[in-house]
Amino acid sequence: MTTATPRIAIVGAGPGGLICARILQRHGITAAVYERDPGPAARDQGGTLDLHADNGQLALREAGLLEEFFRLARPEGQEMRQLDPAGTTLFHHVPQEGERFKPEIDRGRLRDLLLGSLQPGTVRWGHTLEAISGPAEGPRRLHFTGGATVEADLVIGADGAWSKVRRAVSPATPRYSGVHFLEAWFHDVTTRHPAIAELVGQGSAAAADGERGLFAQRNGGDHVRVYLVQRVPADWIAAAGLSHGATDGIRALLLERYRDWSPRLRRLITDNEGPYVDRPIFALPVPHTWAHHSTVTLLGDAAHLMPPLGVGVNLALLDACELALAIAHHGTIDAAVHAYEQTMLPRSTHLARLLDGAADGLLSTDLPDFATAGGIEPSADARPAGSPGATSR
Repeated sequence: MTTATPRIAIVGAGPGGLICARILQRHGITAAVYERDPGPAARDQGGTLDLHADNGQLALREAGLLEEFFRLARPEGQEMRQLDPAGTTLFHHVPQEGERFKPEIDRGRLRDLLLGSLQPGTVRWGHTLEAISGPAEGPRRLHFTGGATVEADLVIGADGAWSKVRRAVSPATPRYSGVHFLEAWFHDVTTRHPAIAELVGQGSAAAADGERGLFAQRNGGDHVRVYLVQRVPADWIAAAGLSHGATDGIRALLLERYRDWSPRLRRLITDNEGPYVDRPIFALPVPHTWAHHSTVTLLGDAAHLMPPLGVGVNLALLDACELALAIAHHGTIDAAVHAYEQTMLPRSTHLARLLDGAADGLLSTDLPDFATAGGIEPSADARPAGSPGATSR
């Protein structure tokens, strides 16, 4: 910046918000990150992510973290299988030695990498944003639960699907896609679930019959997460007279719905440990744009929530990188935000149109080519408003 150092507030300590702060700091620009969680270990961060060489890895390189990422990542996680409901393998991709186009990393491990790269005190934990006030030309005032306020020259919304920052620039809210995920967990799979470990391999396995699907994905630490995919109303569990913690009742419904699938695949319904995690899939309207504001902008899911098909975190990292570089290389915040949005909004609109309704493809017998497309990227924010963990950061 060629003018006085701006006061920058980033809302949300997910991958996008953290890498934006990291790149800004590498250019000598201070930013504070405000996060609703009381600390870095407050909740499960979600499953595994594949960071692509042409977007997510570019941001990590700009942040000076690419080699550390490769040290932590699991290139073997690029293995992918497609099966039919009988359990027959239709396609099997095994990554070549040295293949690093989209290695996997657990979401929590990526967050720890980014947190460790920041200057002490960058993240202000326990700050739940309630509202933003102040004139469009600034300064803006952030109002947090409990009465704390902060003044900023630029507010960056990196606060996910149910963004509170979004309300300052857009009335848009996510809409239910009609596709529902139930997440199931399996721990210590090599010893306790060897059949599932063999089925999933080191990467992922997918199957569908036109009405139902599943996606099983190896995580670090010998864990597997399975996503049972259905086209149902968002409240289908309550409509069946069950609570979300009624694991046995939900399992009985699932076994009936997947009754024609092979016993090999039905293990992914019968053998999970703990309750299912409810993840109805929401997306923002397409296109989602807003009038330029010199004092507020958005990145990642706050800007362009799409079905979780392997692009979300990669776009968030790329958005964050481009925004941070624009701030570093333009003379004013207004010019930086304008330059960033001139690139980000057309890109996200193009991709959102390509993926609009694409979650239905996870139910199709003509399964997506997981060897070239991304996998599934559900996060802790992939829930309806009002669900546990869905409050905007």
